[in-house]
Amino acid sequence: MVNLKLEDYPQDSTRRVSFPLAPHLTHRSMFLMRKGKILYLDHQATTPVDERVLQRMIPYFGAKFGNPHSADHAVGWKSSRAVADSAAQIAALIGADADEIIFASGATEANNLALLGLAGRRADRRRNRVLVSAIEHKSVLAAADALKDRGYRVEAVPVDTEGRVSVRALEDALDDSVLSVSIMVVNNEIGTIQDVRSLSMLARSAGAVFHADAAQAPLAMEIGALAEDADLVSLSGHKMLGPPGIGVLYVRRALQERIEPLVYGGGQQNGLRSGTVPLPLCVGMGAAAELLRGDQVREARAAMRKRRDRFVEKLRNLPWGITVNGAAAERRHPGNANVCFHGFSAHDILNALQPALAASTGSACTSGIPAPSHVLKAIGLSSDDAEASIRFSLGFTSRDEDIDAAIDLIAEALGRFTQTTVVRSA
Repeated sequence: MVNLKLEDYPQDSTRRVSFPLAPHLTHRSMFLMRKGKILYLDHQATTPVDERVLQRMIPYFGAKFGNPHSADHAVGWKSSRAVADSAAQIAALIGADADEIIFASGATEANNLALLGLAGRRADRRRNRVLVSAIEHKSVLAAADALKDRGYRVEAVPVDTEGRVSVRALEDALDDSVLSVSIMVVNNEIGTIQDVRSLSMLARSAGAVFHADAAQAPLAMEIGALAEDADLVSLSGHKMLGPPGIGVLYVRRALQERIEPLVYGGGQQNGLRSGTVPLPLCVGMGAAAELLRGDQVREARAAMRKRRDRFVEKLRNLPWGITVNGAAAERRHPGNANVCFHGFSAHDILNALQPALAASTGSACTSGIPAPSHVLKAIGLSSDDAEASIRFSLGFTSRDEDIDAAIDLIAEALGRFTQTTVVRSA
């Protein structure tokens, strides 16, 4: 199994706690808090940087500091080689070639480059439609929405109650006016895994370019053939045991001349994304990709799935009704449990769990937005149930004792809310 250490995570001191928790904590929970450990169940927001990844990065913040674009001396050559090696490692993760990997600041930029870049240089003016699934990440939906000002029609492809894209709806929407189709491989909120190969075959048969946001995929599934099934693929370093602030867009070699850059300058990275690449971060993402191709990753995923299932089972054994939103266990991210606590407020529960447990109501990229999750609404949840849902996401660092302590904390919080409701109604 991947052997990682989870360090303390920063606490948000601005969040209000509805009531004092300490008198109600179990012995196990109080022990964890005394040790200063936060139960971290928000790995789909960000993963801890693997220690081996960190060690690979450290020299490039110091002695190996060269600009990889300095072509006139050996320091630059060595740095350039390190970036090329990292690109090769990331390419190998998805079955691509190194020259098809374009470094960006993260998956958000990669998604924007995919949609806006392709639309900027469309060869066939008749192709003025862009299709996205109804549960895409906000960076895809917002980029697609921006295309409306450029004369494009943007259409959302519906999903079923599990969050799986409707093949029939996609097939009906496709014709020779569609420029591109964007479908997330693994959903960031409910963890649903799409049948990318089938969806891509449909899109390509209509002459459309297929883009896959795969930011959540590396920890969830084997993606060694993803480059065969997609023309454009977005990845994010901090979702795959690597550093934040770095991501990539895989651009099929034959498609690169059809992409309009978002950033102009020195023409780095085949002219697709100018600017000096962040050498240490590139090295870190490459090292993370290399780890995720190791033989032990399959075992780590299986252990994560087993703990997730145990967590859900324990939640179902509590005396309050819950529903797991999204696909069946075998068709979703092995660490994802998006749970509706019927009759409760997700924000109240999460506030009550601070600072002991970290989870979220959905995507960290939409924090502070008061509207119910568009993903949960798309799979048919009412506004009340959407606002009662929490995404718990386990990772390779999660342990059995974390699950037990989390269940205790959740039970304590729900019990306290129930007591308060009874007292007020009396």
